Amino acid sequence: MTPTSAMAPAERTAPTERTAGGRGSPDGAVRVPHASLVAFAAEVFERRGVPPRRARTAGEALVYGDLSGMRSHGLANLTRLYLPLLDDGRALPDAEPEVLADRGAALLLDAHKALGLWAASEALDLAAERAADYGIGLVSVRDATHFGCAGHHTRRLAERGLIGILASNCGRQRIARPPGGRAAMLGTNPMSAAAPAGPGLPPFVLDMSTTAVPTGKVREAARAGRPIPEGWLQDERGRPVTDPGALDRGEGFPLWLGGRPETGAYKGYGLALLVEVLAALVPGAGLGPAEEAHTGHGGPTGRDDDIGFLALAVAPGVLRPVDGFLRDAAGLFQALVDCPPLDTNAPVSYPGAREAELSAGALAHGVAIAPELYAEIHSVAAALGIDAPEGEPS
Repeated sequence: MTPTSAMAPAERTAPTERTAGGRGSPDGAVRVPHASLVAFAAEVFERRGVPPRRARTAGEALVYGDLSGMRSHGLANLTRLYLPLLDDGRALPDAEPEVLADRGAALLLDAHKALGLWAASEALDLAAERAADYGIGLVSVRDATHFGCAGHHTRRLAERGLIGILASNCGRQRIARPPGGRAAMLGTNPMSAAAPAGPGLPPFVLDMSTTAVPTGKVREAARAGRPIPEGWLQDERGRPVTDPGALDRGEGFPLWLGGRPETGAYKGYGLALLVEVLAALVPGAGLGPAEEAHTGHGGPTGRDDDIGFLALAVAPGVLRPVDGFLRDAAGLFQALVDCPPLDTNAPVSYPGAREAELSAGALAHGVAIAPELYAEIHSVAAALGIDAPEGEPS
């Protein structure tokens, strides 16, 4: 999901990454124990009024970004995104989601501006409860807020032998244009699906935006002071943009997954519309496409309030013997891993496996935190009068 306004404020400078896409360790990184980071984030949320158990859930969801190498959705968003949401009243720390309709296998939930970092996991847990009875459980949510890495939430279900699907629109935020359109009409509309991959293999976890990349990666490049490749943004006339700062100046529009129309942009655009329908139109959440977006110069408009999301759980063991399902899953994903690679130094894998590898390393040796972010964490802790997590140089 994207930050809280179409025109986000300037962000601090971050260190240069050793690998593209934010998956390598930042230069000069400090290694901090995962448990310490989660405890810190949870305490910060508690100080803002989030109940302890939910604050812990939110902390785990936030730190997952750093743990798994997706730092654009990690602790860097604590002061840039989540604390401002709470401080501005756009997310309510003590919100209690309300069930508006209950049809057994399907429910409609009003999140009442609950912090999405915990509300998304609770919605999927509720979906899982219904799936245990019906084989499938659907929780449709409105008036929600940003939930961080979608894959964190769906992976929790996969680790329990279930299939989890989570998709979210971006409320009334509009930063991406329909192919051939002049006005921005949609957000990045992320989606995730996760499933067990069988004994001994990490879960399959697909976590993606429907644009070519999430806006977090663009802003990560802007903080690092490096250009972005062609194919991420375009200007108002459809020309490639390599300056990441153009996004927050309202001069760069995200391209859809697939790039240009002739290379498959309608697929990413179509997926974004599918998310808009299932995640927002069904529960009655805020919609991106609206007549008001046609006025003015067609640049970014609105902000991501009244987000809608779809939380879906499938319990294969209700429909067939679970042992058989897991055995077949292992055969499916092991066959992929065993596929002869074009380059022996780059073995075949599947979504979720790399994140699992990075997470295992970070759990064993500490989560890599950039020096600037480490200093910011300590500043937040000092301002609140709480202990800051301590780490060691990499």
